[in-house]
Amino acid sequence: MTNAPTLDTTDAAANGTLSFEDVLEHVALRREEFARQKFVPRDMIDEFKQIGIYRAATPRQFGGDALPPSEFLRMIERISAVDASAGWVASFGSALVYLAALPLATQAELYKDSPDLVFAGGLFPVQPAEQVPGGLKITGQWKFASGCKGADILGVGIRGGDSTAGKPRTALLWPTDVEIVENWDVVGLSGTGSHELKVDGVVVPEDWTFIRGGTPTVDEPLYRYPSIAYAAQVLAVVNLGVGRAALDYAIKVGAGRTGITGAPKLADRAYYRIDLAKAEATLRSARAFFYEVTDEAYATVVAGDPVPDKLAALLRLSSTHVAKAGASAVHTAFQLSGTGAIYDGNAMQRYMREALVPPQHAFLGDGIYDSAGAVLMDIPPFPGFI
Repeated sequence: MTNAPTLDTTDAAANGTLSFEDVLEHVALRREEFARQKFVPRDMIDEFKQIGIYRAATPRQFGGDALPPSEFLRMIERISAVDASAGWVASFGSALVYLAALPLATQAELYKDSPDLVFAGGLFPVQPAEQVPGGLKITGQWKFASGCKGADILGVGIRGGDSTAGKPRTALLWPTDVEIVENWDVVGLSGTGSHELKVDGVVVPEDWTFIRGGTPTVDEPLYRYPSIAYAAQVLAVVNLGVGRAALDYAIKVGAGRTGITGAPKLADRAYYRIDLAKAEATLRSARAFFYEVTDEAYATVVAGDPVPDKLAALLRLSSTHVAKAGASAVHTAFQLSGTGAIYDGNAMQRYMREALVPPQHAFLGDGIYDSAGAVLMDIPPFPGFI
C-alpha cells in the first residue's frame, strides 16, 4: 500500500497565510484520517479559524465578520464537497448566532481574547438543573455534540422555567468542566466526532445560559435572520456539497475507460448521459431555490424588516429539499457508476455513506414539508417550526 501524499503546512499555518484553497487541499489529504479517528483534530480546526469559519457568526462589535448567510453557506458547501465530516464540523461556525442572546457582558468575556470561537453542544435530552447559590447546578449526559473535541466552549441543554416560558435553555461550560464520552460509531459522517457530553455537578451562572433562538442582545442584521432556519441550512448545505462531488466524479469516470466487459465507455451510453443530465438539473435547481430564499431573507433583515412567516417557511423547505436533492444526486451517480462503485476504495462509497446522514436529522426530515405547506396555506405548523 502506498503512503498518502503529505503537505508541510507548518510555516503557512504559523504565519497565518493559509488560503481557502490551501485548506481545501489539506482537508482532501486528511479526510481518511478524520474518518479513522472519528473527529476533526484541533490543528485542522485552527486552519478553519484562519480562513474565518469561526468568526463568520461573531458580532462585528466583538471583532467578528457576521457574514451574510449565503457567504458562509457557500464556504461550507465547498468544504463538504471535499469531505462531508469536515464540512459538518465547520458548519457549526454559524452557531455563534445563538450566543447573541447572551448578556453583552458575557459575550464580551467570551470574545475578549479572539473573535474566533469554536462552540459545540449536545442539547438533548434536555436535563433538569438545580438552582443553587451562584447559578444552576448541572448534571447529566447529552448526545450528538458534533465537533466537541475541538471546541473552545461547550453547551448543554437544560430545562427552562418561568423566566423562559418553559423553553429549554443552553448552559455554557468550559471544556475542562465536561467529560467527552467517545461513543461516536456510525456509518456516515464518522469524522464529525459527535460524541456525548457528561457533566457532574458543575455550577453555571445564569448569565451564561441562553434560549436557543432567543431575542438577541446584539443589534446587527445577522442576528435578526431566523436562527433555527439557519441551523437547518448549514446542515443541509453539506449534502449539496456531497451531491456536487458525486456528480463531478460520475462525469469524470464516465468520460474515461471502457467497462470491464469491453462494452462502450459510460459516456457513450445514452442512459448514462440522460440520467446524469437529469440529476445535474435537479441538484442545480434545488441549489438555486436554496440560495434565492436565503438572499431574500437576509435582504429583508438588512432593510430593517422582520422575515415574514412564509419566507421563513421557505427557508426551512429549501433546506430539506436541498438535503434530499443532494442525496438523490449521489444515489443516481452511484447507480450509474456500475460495478466499480461497489469497491470500498471507490470514492462513490464515501459519498453514499455521507449523503445518507443529513436527511436523517430532525431539522431536515419529511415533517418539514408538512409544516412548510401548512404555513403557506395559513395553517399553524408544529411548535418551534419558525
